[in-house]
Amino acid sequence: MNLSELTRMNEEQSRLFLESLRWPNGPRCAHCGAKDVARLTGRRDRAGLFLCNRCRQKFTVTVGTIMEDSHLPIRKWLIAFHMMCASKKGVSALQIKRQLGVAYKTAWFLCHRIRAAMEHGTGLLRGKVEVDETYVGGKSRLGIRGRGSERKTPVLALVQRDGNMRTRVVERVNAAELKGAIREMVHGMSTIMTDEWNAYRGIGLEFHGGHKVVNHKRKEYVRGDAYTNNAESWFALLKRGVHGTFHHLSKKHLGRYCHEFEFRWNHRKVSDGERMLAAIGQANGKRLTYNPLTTGKP
Repeated sequence: MNLSELTRMNEEQSRLFLESLRWPNGPRCAHCGAKDVARLTGRRDRAGLFLCNRCRQKFTVTVGTIMEDSHLPIRKWLIAFHMMCASKKGVSALQIKRQLGVAYKTAWFLCHRIRAAMEHGTGLLRGKVEVDETYVGGKSRLGIRGRGSERKTPVLALVQRDGNMRTRVVERVNAAELKGAIREMVHGMSTIMTDEWNAYRGIGLEFHGGHKVVNHKRKEYVRGDAYTNNAESWFALLKRGVHGTFHHLSKKHLGRYCHEFEFRWNHRKVSDGERMLAAIGQANGKRLTYNPLTTGKP
């Protein structure tokens, strides 16, 4: 489904479309999972309300998803999902505000909830896996770039050749953090590809395929099948989004923005509509409320 088709849908059509995505085999209770449910059509019942005949609780299609307790129409949720999935370098909350006709606070919260739906940090990377880091944030101290930057936040990217990728915001680019992330996210039969950074030294002893290195300091970017060019390509997309769309990302929320770019990379070979459906499919079982998002407290 493309954006033009979404914008022609009314609220009832949007709700029925979302119900068909979440319950392709018929509605199920969002609380207990039972199939014995009834659609309430009384004059006082709001549209889309169901009653579970087993647990006797009421629910709608948004209950138990990232959209729960939202006052936004489902139609606007679907449009926002599509915009964020189709925009290669991201879309700002200010643009969402203008396009959907909502308050900026609403648009900002909406975008972060969709990013939370996009997060899918499961499954090990396999085969040839490129590992590299970049730095995102404020200006570097004394103009220092790269690993000497103290005011920037390091982001680690692990990219499976011709496959998916995983990202992680790390505190330091030392052996403990980098190797720990690799052990956690890469299958033991894989081959690790990195640059010459000392923190990676010895990681090949823990993986069946070993560890291959290119020396960027010597202007070496490819050595046989060893290179980190795919990771660098993802970094370029992330930084174009930072500089051209968002302008500034706080360390507090950087991980969610990385998950957004990670999601689009992992679904780069499908259409915008299919990417939107994948993101909506990941919205089940996730919640992100405003206070924890802004204060970090439950």
